[in-house]
Amino acid sequence: MIAPTATTGPIDSDIHPAVAGLATLLPYLPDPWREQVVQRGMQDLETIAYPANAPITSRSDWRPASGKAAASLDRLRSEALDPFGTRIAICNCLYGVQALFSEDMAAAFARAVNQWMANEWLDREPRLRASIVLPMQSVERAVDEIEHWAPDRRFVQAMVLASGDAPLGKRQYWPIYAAAVRHDLPIGIHAGSAYHNPNTAAGWGSTVTEDYVGQAQAFQSQLTSLICEGVFSKFPTLKVVLLESGFTWLAPHMWRLTKYWRGLRPEIPWVDRTPAEIVRSNVRLTLQPVDAPAGQGQLQRMIDHMGSDRLLLFSTDYPHWQFDGSAAMPDGLSPELTRRILVDNPLETYTRLKETGP
Repeated sequence: MIAPTATTGPIDSDIHPAVAGLATLLPYLPDPWREQVVQRGMQDLETIAYPANAPITSRSDWRPASGKAAASLDRLRSEALDPFGTRIAICNCLYGVQALFSEDMAAAFARAVNQWMANEWLDREPRLRASIVLPMQSVERAVDEIEHWAPDRRFVQAMVLASGDAPLGKRQYWPIYAAAVRHDLPIGIHAGSAYHNPNTAAGWGSTVTEDYVGQAQAFQSQLTSLICEGVFSKFPTLKVVLLESGFTWLAPHMWRLTKYWRGLRPEIPWVDRTPAEIVRSNVRLTLQPVDAPAGQGQLQRMIDHMGSDRLLLFSTDYPHWQFDGSAAMPDGLSPELTRRILVDNPLETYTRLKETGP
């Protein structure tokens, strides 16, 4: 149980309302695509990173007797909002839109998911905000999706997956970042894959375990790409949030990247600050899963190695099983750091959270 602070409750930066089934989205699909779903006998667009019955997909006490976890607003309120005293929670819908090959179909499903989120969740619960699901199969369609939803201030982020068709620093994606900056939207990179390419750098793994553990490597590759390709030099105000990435890998990875940047910087002259400086100013990471070793003071030591108390954002990762009981906030942190992670850092990252209303 996390008690609200004296002035405000915690801000949960990563929860996952679930699409109960493809039929849920049919009212939000245009007629031609609704007909395609019926004619093709399409099944749900599920990602394989979270198999329905796998323990990591849902905590046992958050798993309903039938149906999917987190598919009910009432359960989300009673399990994810009320117990933690949550003031605001950001919904990141993982439904597999990015796994489609058709650009047009992906755009239609992304629009349907975002409309479903607005109508069924944001309209009915004032504590909820959401990320815009982007159809990354087409940069043009992804920009269109940002432009369509940006006027609705309840959408506070644009979301992509950690493993897609190309490194996210590539210039083909820069129009997406330009649109995000134009509308004051961070880019959230969430664990997950389009599964168009092998899910590890060494090829295809055989198990969910390999896929899940390998997500950290995908985040490292994407962060390196964004820095080295010059995204933060071109868009110095862009914020990138790594969602469900873990964070203990960050300090050694930044040490390694900074070391090679110093030796090879003539190759990338547009990177005019150390990678570590760029991360501290432009990159944030959600708290869960906490991959720090157990023991008093160990987590504080890891944060000290990262060189900033502004990098971590509170999250429960509901309904995924990343911690025991209600202990989403680890012990052993100072009251000042706890306050930063629970409230101050999310508010500084998602400036739209300071607003009220659509």
